Formats: sequence, structure tokens, C-alpha cells
Amino acid sequence: MSLEALKTALPDYAKDIRLNLGSLATDPTLSDEQRAGTFIASAIAARNPLVTEAIIAEFAPRLSPEALAAAKAAAAIMAMNNIYYRFTHLVGGDYQTMPAKLRMNVMAKPGVDKATFELWSLAVSAINGCGMCMESHEHAVRQHGLTAEQVQTAVRIAAVVHATAATLDAERDVALPMAA
Repeated sequence: MSLEALKTALPDYAKDIRLNLGSLATDPTLSDEQRAGTFIASAIAARNPLVTEAIIAEFAPRLSPEALAAAKAAAAIMAMNNIYYRFTHLVGGDYQTMPAKLRMNVMAKPGVDKATFELWSLAVSAINGCGMCMESHEHAVRQHGLTAEQVQTAVRIAAVVHATAATLDAERDVALPMAA
């Protein structure tokens, strides 16, 4: 499935999502690598097989094998970290001072430059709703010189990819027959 096929699969009521997918796919705010990896990490985080397949088919050829692995790694590591750090943030108490004791080695050597990996981690954290992680990764990308506009573009990509997945999930669920 291609990005065009994915856009076509969206129902008419999601026309805005379709248009946003198209414009963000070529948005010049991010580098090609940053944009492609943000789409891929966001698609994996959105957890819809059709969206993931179409986004990877569209954007993986634009990345080196190392960058593709790093985008996937950002989605994987943040799937873990977003749960853990959202818990420590929301519950508070002793948990915030306790060592996480979770392996996160990929964050030290992700296979792309640190700012790019942090940007992908930020996009995934936005989808997963971890405020603590969003703040941490936004701070890191800004420290590495990315602009507020670049951060906003990455989060816009995450939002649109997530909306695409949610829409297609809803359409699939409506099409399934009700259990008797």
C-alpha cells in the first residue's frame, strides 16, 4: 500500500486528514531524513497495520538502513519509556527518585544524530501522551538547535498519522458485524 492508497482509504469525512497527510509528506520544515523517520516512528506508535505498511513503503526508501532502524528503535524504546515515565510522573512519590532499571542503550547510539533521534522520540511521546517525555525530548531537540517550527511539524506529523490510524480503525470496527 502506498501513501496515495492510504489517503484514498480515508472516508470523505476525514478529508482534512487526507489533505494534511499530503502536505506534511513534503513539508520543507524538516530534512528528508527527519520527516521520513517522524512518519515511520509515528506510524509504528499509532499501531495500525495498514498505516504502518503504507508509511514504511512510502518513507523507508528515503532513509539509510541505519536511519530506518533508528526510527523503529525510537518507536520501540518510547513504547516502554512513555509508560514507565508517565507512571512516575503521575503517581509521584518515591518512584521519581528510583532508578528505572530499564535498558535504554539505543538512546546513546541510535544510528542517527542525537537531535533527529530525539525528534522521533518526541513525536512518539506525543502519540503516547507522556508529558514528562514530551518535555524532556522537546528540551533536548531545542538544545540541539532545532526550531519551534520544526518541533511543531514533527508533532503535526504525529497527530495526522495518529488520526489516520484512528479513522481507519473506526471504519474497520463499524464494518465488522455485531456479535449476536
